[in-house]
Amino acid sequence: MAPQDRIEVGFIARPHGLRGELRVVCHNPSSDSLTRAEIVFIGDMRCRVVRARAVSGAVLLTVDEVTNRDRAGELKGTKVFVDRDSLQLDADDVLLTDLVGCAVELEDGTAWGTIAAIETGAQNRLVIHDGNIERLIPIVDELIIEVDIEGQRVVVAPAEEWPESRRK
Repeated sequence: MAPQDRIEVGFIARPHGLRGELRVVCHNPSSDSLTRAEIVFIGDMRCRVVRARAVSGAVLLTVDEVTNRDRAGELKGTKVFVDRDSLQLDADDVLLTDLVGCAVELEDGTAWGTIAAIETGAQNRLVIHDGNIERLIPIVDELIIEVDIEGQRVVVAPAEEWPESRRK
């Protein structure tokens, strides 16, 4: 399976307990993709899920390939992926990874660059490149007006003087 067929769903925050259980912080806390998964990828390592349970702000994940706290600790910070095909998406659901490469326009149709990446963290943001200019837009309903995946287009409504920086 090609890497683009894997969707990053979170990262390992730390070990939990002594038997290799992993505390995974999910990019979308309301997603149940990890609690339903049979197979996950921790970095490039394919793992069979033994148990996954949602807890406050995370998922506690047990996989066959990690059996002790030391091994779990070595994986701290590692990204966790699931196969795209294992996700159950509604017709109007959009995966953040699918936004990369989309053209960005203002509400009046003015071109505003291309989505070069998604920055995940406490607040997910679009990384928009327009020539040597970089803009970061939080992914919130107030700023993202329209998403057209088929048309590879995203319409945004930033404040009039939106901060930007020069790329090297």
